[in-house]
Amino acid sequence: MDGELLTIGAFARASRLSPKALRLYDELGLLTPVHVDPYSGYRHYAPAQLERARLVAWLRRLGMPLARIREVCGLAPVAAARAVAAYWAQAEAEVAARRDLAAFLVDQLERKDTMMSEPLDPATPLTMRCAALADRGLVRPTNQDAAHAGPRLLAVADGYGPSGGPAATSAIEALKALEDQDLTSADLLAVLEEAALHAHRTAPSADESTGSTLTALLRSGSRVALLHVGDSRAYVLRDSKLIRLTHDHSLVQSLIDEGRLTPEEAPSHPQRALLLRSLDGGTDFAPDLHLLDVRPGERYLLCTDGLTGVVPPEAIQEALTGAATPQQAVTALVRLTHEAGAPDNVGCVVADVVEGGEVA
Repeated sequence: MDGELLTIGAFARASRLSPKALRLYDELGLLTPVHVDPYSGYRHYAPAQLERARLVAWLRRLGMPLARIREVCGLAPVAAARAVAAYWAQAEAEVAARRDLAAFLVDQLERKDTMMSEPLDPATPLTMRCAALADRGLVRPTNQDAAHAGPRLLAVADGYGPSGGPAATSAIEALKALEDQDLTSADLLAVLEEAALHAHRTAPSADESTGSTLTALLRSGSRVALLHVGDSRAYVLRDSKLIRLTHDHSLVQSLIDEGRLTPEEAPSHPQRALLLRSLDGGTDFAPDLHLLDVRPGERYLLCTDGLTGVVPPEAIQEALTGAATPQQAVTALVRLTHEAGAPDNVGCVVADVVEGGEVA
């Protein structure tokens, strides 16, 4: 029988996988050699393993994460085919989302260039019509989410731990004073970051497990500053396309980014609530900061993971597109969470960019 086995080198050539890849797949339990020499540690494979090895190679070429490849390789052929089809549908959806984000960024850059040569007419001001709603959900005994919608400031915060509610409220209260300041677009990022830093340093903490996320937009004229820390999110609905503007600062998102976890596995991960960045009174404070140009007709959504954790992007986009007003939009979004069981608190803010003076 041993004479029929292939050395790792011969198996690598036949399968079009490198010896290094074969050693990795052995460690991960994806492709275990049938024999390992007890003295040299040299691996030997059976010819019958070539089919599985080639499948692994093809799935890697598709960009499938190793965790998902292990799942597919354990299925019967028909079930494996369905799993590959489902993965590719998801991959195409993710590519479409990145395409929309790329188009958004291209437009942002082109508009910056246009604004430098042809600044907006100050006689045609922009404003935001907005609404906010924070809901306890159907399971949690208290509400630790907070949301604010004002003519210049939009913000959501998701508290966690023993003092999570006060932490979320404190984070937004620290920003509210910015509503009354006469800011230029050049000031936006600096003052928003400074206000959030103050919230971070003064966050109420019963113990080290208490803190809050914070996602906020601060507007001056046709520009908004976006500050984000944690796993709440910001989106823009532009030309009927929902574009995600933030990236989660969470353990599960980092595992997805590294290909060690699939998006489907994330909701059931035992550490899905673990944040890598938050407002927690610690020494480190590293928010994401962006300066964006807004235009009439855009609709912005800020929300906590109580919404995105149970409502898929397609349903969120449909609700935002179908609602006539921001108030109807936030009501519809919270209703969707209830229909999905609302296991968590939810906070959301929706704002429409419109031409004209300030709206009361």
